[in-house]
Amino acid sequence: MTITRQHELEALKDIGRIVAATMQAMAGAMEPGMTTAELDEIGRELLEREGARSAPQSTYDFPGATCISVNEEVAHGIPGPRVLATGDLVNIDVSASKDGYFADTGATFRLGPVPPSLERLCRDGRRATQIGIDQVRSGRPLGGIGEAIGQFASKRGYTLLRNLASHGIGRALHEEPEEIPTWPARGERRRIRKGMVLTVEPFLSQGALWAADGGDGWTLHAEPAAPVVQYEHTIVATDRGPIVLTLPG
Repeated sequence: MTITRQHELEALKDIGRIVAATMQAMAGAMEPGMTTAELDEIGRELLEREGARSAPQSTYDFPGATCISVNEEVAHGIPGPRVLATGDLVNIDVSASKDGYFADTGATFRLGPVPPSLERLCRDGRRATQIGIDQVRSGRPLGGIGEAIGQFASKRGYTLLRNLASHGIGRALHEEPEEIPTWPARGERRRIRKGMVLTVEPFLSQGALWAADGGDGWTLHAEPAAPVVQYEHTIVATDRGPIVLTLPG
């Protein structure tokens, strides 16, 4: 989507606020012994209270209101009977629509203490995402997002998953521009337009290169097996830089 009117921006800010608040509330409610289904139900209730619809459910008939991926699961984890435990890395991905406008956000959270290497991975995952966001400005190369993230990841000794990309969003969960690489990609010639709405969501890892089918038709796993974190925001490109729609209120 490309924004051309102020009311479109306001509507996107509203749904961006809703998904950000839902994700943060879910993260705050996590505790050892809780199932991912119970955590998802918290998200479902919050979205419904705000008059929002789960985008994975409405778009793809996903079997959950949110995606919750734990440890070896990279993305699209189905909420269910899995019990959360101290030391888990839990990725919460919340996307929803309201009044025909969509926003998408996600983050990886630590449930209690984790090894220093995973603390560093989480911290650097957030940094990588911000580095990508900083490249969003009208007229700039779309490939600059992945180039900047890739330079950071390489210097810090990380890998980036190369089959899970950022995407356009706004009037649908996934729309043009599709498959925006968050890694250095030769041949990427598209440019960022003023008012373009897109996500920035690198998957930073300690060695994984791909997201592989986990066998249930939805959940993706790291390949080769290694810890992965993901942080995601929905962004609007302007002449002055990015407007982040999914910051916590």
